[in-house]
Amino acid sequence: MGNSKESQMIAREMLPFREASSAAVAEPRTAAGHVRRAGLWSHFLSYEWSSALLYLFLDVVSWLAIYRVAGWLRYDAFYATPFQFFIIELIQLGVIVMALYFVGGYDRTVEKLTLGYTAEHILAVTAAGVVSAMLIYSAATFDQTMKPSRGVLLLSFAIFLPVSLAYRRWIRQYVVASSAGRSFLVIGGGATAVRFYEAYSKSSNGQPLEFVDVNEERVGQPIAGQGSPIVQGDLAAKLKNLGKRYSGIILAAKASSLSTQLLERLVHAQFQETRVYTLESFYETEWRYLPLGIIDPFWPLQSGFQLARTSPYHYLKRLFDVVASSIALIICAPLFVLVAMLIWIQDGSPVFFRQERVGRDGRRFILFKFRTMRHSDEADEDIYTRKGDRRVTSVGRWLRKLRLDELPQLWNALKGDISLIGPRPEWSKCAERYEQTIPFYHFRHLVKPGITGWAQVNYPYGESNEDAVEKLKYDLYYIRHYSLKLDAMIVLKTLYTMLFGKGR
Repeated sequence: MGNSKESQMIAREMLPFREASSAAVAEPRTAAGHVRRAGLWSHFLSYEWSSALLYLFLDVVSWLAIYRVAGWLRYDAFYATPFQFFIIELIQLGVIVMALYFVGGYDRTVEKLTLGYTAEHILAVTAAGVVSAMLIYSAATFDQTMKPSRGVLLLSFAIFLPVSLAYRRWIRQYVVASSAGRSFLVIGGGATAVRFYEAYSKSSNGQPLEFVDVNEERVGQPIAGQGSPIVQGDLAAKLKNLGKRYSGIILAAKASSLSTQLLERLVHAQFQETRVYTLESFYETEWRYLPLGIIDPFWPLQSGFQLARTSPYHYLKRLFDVVASSIALIICAPLFVLVAMLIWIQDGSPVFFRQERVGRDGRRFILFKFRTMRHSDEADEDIYTRKGDRRVTSVGRWLRKLRLDELPQLWNALKGDISLIGPRPEWSKCAERYEQTIPFYHFRHLVKPGITGWAQVNYPYGESNEDAVEKLKYDLYYIRHYSLKLDAMIVLKTLYTMLFGKGR
């Protein structure tokens, strides 16, 4: 009897669990299916070759579909035989794949979510469209049965560009998630490693850092005080078991402090297992600036500088400056009149602001801008325009916000004093001060200054000497990577700044 009562009590206690279990019979299977599929997807993307294969597959499929649909919509079929269609598609896909390969479109380590890659992708697909059109039209001159349609080509590339960028960004999110558990192995535990940790902790990078040092005295100590990672030892063992544990290796110690065997092991890892960064390459790749601590007087003599030799881009950029500034001055002529009237009505003349600036190779010139501040004695004037500065007029505040105060600089660009893109042309009074207090500040005069630049679109308006140092880091990066690709990135970021009113 007692056993019967106990059985009934146990049955009543187990009933809710049984009901919950029976009610969830279908759901666990479904959830398990999702988990299993998500696990397989993450497992697939964990392989180094997986994302490249997936990108290539989607490029081929999406291009074939887009080109077919575009031709159907426009009722165009300029190929007489299936073989012609095959040759045309082969040419177009070959050019597209090659162009995207050059900008890292199939590289797992290239960050696809940044504006930098977006600019590269746009340039690559645009160039692919131009090259493929040239090849196809050249072929059509030898085969009169082919009648290429410019409309189909233009429409196809116009659709393919955002589509191919969209699925790269989507896949990249899963690639990042698949490597979220991996960390960066930092070799070094000295002052250089400490500065790197402090910079990394302020960045948006979410992957953990693991420090290891060959100096036994630093092993077991926190890298930068309480709460920071502990410096570990036995570097050789870690390099033997890299596996999928690390996303990369960062060399924050002098190469001379490592043995020949360890250096050889790092070279092996770089080419066969995981990427090895110097501090300079990590700053450039991840954060797109150069810290002054790794710059020396011989820095401009390193290989790879486009500025160190006569480059066709020098002449192409000057031609673009002349054409673009001329067109912009003509188009903006009514705006010049309107802005001048607003300034004159509120604060009288002069309408234009003139100031001596420093250009390439230290050459002085007079820069023109629309006046946005009230008259003041330059001797007592604060060299910085600060947030909420009372000297800025109400009209001037809007002109600064929309960047319209810089329109007269188009005349300077047309004359050749400045370029449309380059480091900010600094007031001669500030430049003299910075050259005496900031190491290697004079390097920024290796390139022609510009209306907009890499520092301007990546760092807020400067209000102190410390801000000048931070902006110099971006200017040095621009000098190091001076190219059409970087200028395109600056143009995109400048447009974003103007459209969303982030100027000051």
